[in-house]
Amino acid sequence: MQFIKKNLYKIILVAFLVIVPVLSFAQQNLDPKCDPTSGKICNPINAKSIPEFVGTLLEGALKIGIPVIALAIIYSGFLFVAARGNSEKLSKAKSALLYTLIGAAILLGSWAIAKLISETVGAL
Repeated sequence: MQFIKKNLYKIILVAFLVIVPVLSFAQQNLDPKCDPTSGKICNPINAKSIPEFVGTLLEGALKIGIPVIALAIIYSGFLFVAARGNSEKLSKAKSALLYTLIGAAILLGSWAIAKLISETVGAL
C-alpha cells in the first residue's frame, strides 16, 4: 500500500500514456473483405495516396497532441502557483509555458499548412 501511495502519480501517468493512444487510434473495421480472424493483415490507415496518408497521420498526431498540450498548460499553471515568488522557479514555469505554446503552435501550424496545401492541390 505504501508503494501505491508513494508512486500514485507515476502509475496514473503510465496508465494515461497507455490508454490515450489506444482510444484515439481505435476504429471500427468498415472493410468487409478484411477479416482479422481469417489471417489477413488489414491496413489500419486505409490511405490510397500520400496526401491522404499524411492527413491521417497529422489527424492522429492532433488527437494525441491536443490533450497532451492541455495537460502541459495545466502543469505550467501548477508550476506558477508552486513557485510562490521564487524567481528561479518562476523562470522555470515561464520557460515550460513558452515551450508548451511553441509546441502547440508547431502542431497546429503543421496541420493548417497540410490542410492548405491539400485544398490548393485539390482545387487545381
